[in-house]
Amino acid sequence: MLSRRPTRRTRLLRGLQGCLAALLLLACAAQGNPLANGAVATAHPLASEVGRRILEAGGNAFDATVAVSAALAVVEPYGSGLGGGGFFLLREAGESPQHSFLDARERAPAAATPDLYLRDGKIRRELSLNGPLAAAIPGTPAALVELAEKRGRLPLKTTLAPAIALARDGFAVDSIYRQRAGWRLAALRDDPESARLFLRDGDLPAEGHLLRQPELAQTLERLASHGRDGFYRGEFAKKLVQGVRAAGGIWSLEDLADYHTVEREPLRFILADGRELIGAPPPSAGGMILAQSLGILERLSWRDTEPLQRSHLVVEALRRAYRDRGQLGDPDFVASPLRHLLSDQYLDQLASSIDPDRATPSSALPPAPRWREGEHTTHFAVIDAEGNAVAATLSLNMMFGAAFSVPGTGVLLNDEMDDFAADINGSNAYGLKGSSANAISGGKRPLSSMSPTFIESAEEFAAFGTPGGSRIPSMVLLSALAYLEGKPVQAWPAVPRYHHQYLPDVLQYEADAFTPAQLDTLRARGHQPRLIERDYGNQQVLYWHKPSGTVEAASDPRGIGQALMVPARRESVTAAE
Repeated sequence: MLSRRPTRRTRLLRGLQGCLAALLLLACAAQGNPLANGAVATAHPLASEVGRRILEAGGNAFDATVAVSAALAVVEPYGSGLGGGGFFLLREAGESPQHSFLDARERAPAAATPDLYLRDGKIRRELSLNGPLAAAIPGTPAALVELAEKRGRLPLKTTLAPAIALARDGFAVDSIYRQRAGWRLAALRDDPESARLFLRDGDLPAEGHLLRQPELAQTLERLASHGRDGFYRGEFAKKLVQGVRAAGGIWSLEDLADYHTVEREPLRFILADGRELIGAPPPSAGGMILAQSLGILERLSWRDTEPLQRSHLVVEALRRAYRDRGQLGDPDFVASPLRHLLSDQYLDQLASSIDPDRATPSSALPPAPRWREGEHTTHFAVIDAEGNAVAATLSLNMMFGAAFSVPGTGVLLNDEMDDFAADINGSNAYGLKGSSANAISGGKRPLSSMSPTFIESAEEFAAFGTPGGSRIPSMVLLSALAYLEGKPVQAWPAVPRYHHQYLPDVLQYEADAFTPAQLDTLRARGHQPRLIERDYGNQQVLYWHKPSGTVEAASDPRGIGQALMVPARRESVTAAE
């Protein structure tokens, strides 16, 4: 077994590096040159264009975040929307930059119980996937209002205007829309309102068809005019509750009125070279998986290994980090074990358990809960010329969420209730065991893998994130390693992907991740490679070199996203403008 247990001197040096890194971060804003430009990278060209327009109009990164989130809700209904939620990792520029994490994850209705999907003694998985009983209380509208009111520079009527126009006037259906609607075609057909909004005569709309959503435009206008109360209270809230309950859901007016976002401390982890990983805390497991994996790999000197050996070490680190994921849950309901999971002693133990030449069978590791998670979300990143930045990952869970739209509202609901452990004593339809830390409970937020991430030092700032369900942390890890290795920005989201999540004990990989000879070697080492037939993920990344002021961004070549540069606007702009 490999053993890289740090000496007392090494531990002291790491501690000093951490302190120096923190001090440098406090001073970095006063040292580097002004940013040459802002940038926005999203999964859809229309949303990127909206972000660019808001920055050019004098809005800051938080204004652009509001505008982009709303635009994606219109043009990517398969990935996010007002009926969903998400996480926003925020950087506020200044002499001492501040980082925060806005948790807009959906909450279970108060009437939800651990046996919500139990019928005749058996879990009915389809009830947590399709229809209103699968829907948790949305968080995205509350987050947009909060970002605009607390950190934005422009009024909501300005930042939501582009999305309102897209919903009212329509956008052209593309091949990606048709593909993803095709994956959920049966579920969309089962709901008359969703079929009316997203299909044409019960079938996929033709490529180039102008998809209009007038009810969604009105809902966005209401949010722009009345803020939070325009969605969570009053007549509109009554319409939401009536529509959900009429179709068999359990929402109440109190559920909507009581919904709140939570501003949490980001997960922070000092890397060996002094750079700081700033990531998602629970109820996301993504930050823990990334920090733990990087901590293990640093102990195994990953930079000095040849490509196949590095892949072996990455897989073994992921195997252990994903095994520990099941210990996490909503921190407002369960105690967080993060301090232990990221401690030097525990990371030393995990690193020393890795055999440099053989895969560790997951069955040989102490057991941990199994799980599954929906595979589609959306991610975007924005930075303005002042150094404010956002990495945001938003979701409905499965493609088109619960495939249920509340009549007369244009709001397509999420199916995030499926991210809870529906049966902590048994297993779900995928054979994955539940976790008591993530059991269903009224008002609770389900565990997530969404991983908006920053890595920052005195000289550099990088932002990462992607959709992809359970594979999100492994994708971000591979991109972060490309960054730490000094590869150009365009290479970060393009890096070939592979993934291991402890259980099932399978090494998933894209077609170009390994050569035939490498696959043979991996099998000989005890790995079980399995080709993923289609590309997955859709990363959006940013990079800021502080001494020069250079800003770069890149979109995943697997998708249709676009990264746009926005020239710096030096004069100050007020909300009144």
